[in-house]
Parts: sequence; structure tokens; C-alpha cells
Amino acid sequence: MQILKKILLGLILVFAFSCSETKKEGEPKERPNIVWIMLEDWSPDLGCYGTKGIETPVTDKLASEGIKYANAFCTAPVCSASRSAMMTGFHQDYIGSEEHRLKQEEKEPLPYGIKPMPLLLKEAGYYTALMASNKTDCNFQADLGFMGNDWKNRKKNQPFFAQITLQGTHRKWERDSINPIDPKNIELPPYYIDTPFARRDWANGLEQMQICDREIGVLLDRLDKEKLTDNTLVFLIGDNGRCHIRGKQFLYDPGLQVPLIIKWPGKIKPNQINENLVQTIDITATILEVAGVTPPQELHGKNLFKEEANNREYIFAARSRMGSTHDAMRTIRSKKYKLIHNLMPERAWLQYSGYKEDMYPMLAEMNILNMEGKLNDIQAKFFAPTKPEFELFDIINDPYEINNLANDKKYAPIKEKMLASLNEWRIEIKDKGVTPEFKAGGASSKYPTRTLEEWQKRYELWKSWVFRSPTEKMNHPFVKKHY
Repeated sequence: MQILKKILLGLILVFAFSCSETKKEGEPKERPNIVWIMLEDWSPDLGCYGTKGIETPVTDKLASEGIKYANAFCTAPVCSASRSAMMTGFHQDYIGSEEHRLKQEEKEPLPYGIKPMPLLLKEAGYYTALMASNKTDCNFQADLGFMGNDWKNRKKNQPFFAQITLQGTHRKWERDSINPIDPKNIELPPYYIDTPFARRDWANGLEQMQICDREIGVLLDRLDKEKLTDNTLVFLIGDNGRCHIRGKQFLYDPGLQVPLIIKWPGKIKPNQINENLVQTIDITATILEVAGVTPPQELHGKNLFKEEANNREYIFAARSRMGSTHDAMRTIRSKKYKLIHNLMPERAWLQYSGYKEDMYPMLAEMNILNMEGKLNDIQAKFFAPTKPEFELFDIINDPYEINNLANDKKYAPIKEKMLASLNEWRIEIKDKGVTPEFKAGGASSKYPTRTLEEWQKRYELWKSWVFRSPTEKMNHPFVKKHY
């Protein structure tokens, strides 16, 4: 009996030693490199998402090699708040980063012992690189943990994390001289006026994405040439929605929905389409778990490769101050319905915003047509001097979020249920709501913001920029002011 016990004990020790040695040797090799490609201000306007007129062969191929998420959303419809959330894995209100864009002296340290994701990766042995653009745009004070600007500077066999921001899709927009887009081939949402000017402006944005598509190709080719592809997890996302009216700065889907494509050779099967509701802060949680890092606090985001991120009933998002424009909106969305709570309904959707008025050519044209009474009811709705407190949309039957069902008694139970869940979430993220000081502050909420003659002058200034040829390089007074 004693001999048998000794034999069993010896086998156990040998097995335990073998397991510990295997883990010790294999751990660095199992940890993948991670490349996070971020498109600025871009919705799922890609060929693989069905957008008309655009050709994006690189991103289309990337989607075919992994997972394309059909329902991915950011947590705020503007870069600094959205990026603050992604950099930490927590909703921006929870960490005091909800206002775009905080001055340096207004930024506070992260609360509750929270650490930025790249810093956690650095502490875990990853080389962390901020590449292509040094933009981080976080509304808090912290050591983000980036160590350099290229993964080539890492130690031998050291896994790396690289965040790469492509700024082209931010509203400057270059024309694509290699593959110009015929405006006849694009499709405008029905809440926009259909004019040659509007079509050309939309097509110009798509052309810029085609340029970025080729830039993504260069990056992926580099991974291949350096024989890194097989052990690299690649994410492609947008930081927030598109730079158009009803897009960026607002809680409609074009302001919140972003492309999300993930490729991980040998780990993710190709040609997958995921229809689940996911958020960009889930990427943060996924990266940390894949890297074997346990954050000091439980994240709001969930690992995309686990069921916890794939069985959500709702996603949530919020909008607060944008520059000098004071407004506050909260939203809850299921696959079928979306409820928006406008906390400042007395203010116009299009109250003054220097960024929008300087960067959205279509805003000038539509303001003119609205003042002349030439917009239809759907197009004119967004130009109203006030907005309803609640907006409820049936996303399946009304994907453009046009028909507000909030006052329809038939939908009252849905509205009540969603509002209760939205309010619970607001408590969880420590939502400050609207204080009297916030309500009274900011730029003037007077609407319209300009006279008809003033809008006409801006429209004339925009024409040469919007209709410039694919090879023409030029400066524009509005665009130049923001770059």
C-alpha cells in the first residue's frame, strides 16, 4: 500500500512539474501580438457592409478572413469621450470623461484605481506602440503606457500591442485620384436633400475611405513580410460615427454605429458575420483577457469571444457637451428598438456648433433650403427649433430613425421598459445628468444660427472645395481653421 502511494505521489509530482514547465515555456508564445486599427469618424460605410459606390477590397478581404460585426456601437458619438471609454473599458461618464473636449487643466486622474489598457499591457510585458498618429484624445490625466511609435523597437520575441489611428476619414477628406467615385453610384439617406452638391460631398467621404483602405493594405502587408500575421490579432473599428448631419455628435445609429472586423488566424474561423449587439469597450476587455491581464477593476466591456458579450438585450450610449455646445442625450438600443432621452429638449438639434458649421458643407445647403421652405417633412424635421424629450424608433421597420413612436400608446409598454433600464444604467455609470449651471451655459441655443444670406455665403465658399477635381490640392478657410 505504501509503495502504491509513493508511486501515485511520484506520478502527481511529475505531472505537476510538466504542466508548470509547459505553461512557463509556452506562455510568451501563446500571447498574440495585437494590432488595433482605428478609423476616425467612420460608420460601417465599406463595401463588405453593403455601402453603394465605394470599393474597399482590403477591408472586404479582412472581413472574409475573420468576423464582421453587424451591430457594433461606440459609447459616445464623438472622439474624445469615445476614446476615453475605449482606453479604459469603462463608460465615459463613470470615469468623468463625458465632455468633449476637456481642457488640460480640467482633466482629472482616473478614479477607482482604474488604469488605461496600454499601461496594463506594458506592465504585463507587452511592447506598446502608438503608430501612424499620436492622437489619443483622452479626457483624463494618466500615463497611458505607450512606449514608442513602432513595434520594430520591441525586444526579441516580445509580444506587442499597436494602436494605429488613420486620420484621413476625419472631415478633411482628400479626393481619390486613383479611383474617383461617380456620385450617381452612391445612395443618400432620405433625411438628406438629393442634390449634386450633397452627392459629391458624400462621394468625397467614400473616396477618402478608399485611400484609407489602401493604407490598411500596406499595414497588413507589413505583418505578412515580417511573418507576424499568424500570431497577430487584428481589430478594425471606427472611433465614432460619420461626419454628416445626424451622424457624429448625435445618438442616432449613424453617430454611434461603427465597423468592427476582427481577424485572428487559427483562432477565429473565416467568413463569420456576428449579429449580436456589441460595443467598442468590449474590444478593451477582449484585448486584456487575450493577453492574460486581469484589470484592477471589473470592466464595463465584455470579452467578445465569450457569451457574456453575445447575449445582451441592450447597449447604451450618452452625449454631453461638445466644445461650447451644451446638450445632453442618453440612449438605450435593442436589436429592434431604440429609445433616446433628450435631457435638454428645449434646445435645437442644430444649435450652434462651430465644428459642424465649419466642417459640414451639406449643413449650409440644407439650412438654405429649409429657410426657403424647400425641404420635405422628413428633411426639415431635424432643423426644428426644439426637439421632443423622447424618441422611440422601430429599427427593423424604420432603419433611418424617422418615425418617432414615443407618444404612440401602442408602444407605451416598450417605452416604459426601456426607460426603466436606461435609468438603471445611468445610476450604474454615475450619470451627473443636467445641472442648472450646465443648462445655463455654453454657446447660444438660438436657432436658426445664421441668416439666410450668411448661409448662402458659406455655401458659395464650399462649392470649390466640394467640387474640386481628384488631383486638385487646395486649402479651404473653414477646413484650414480646424487643421
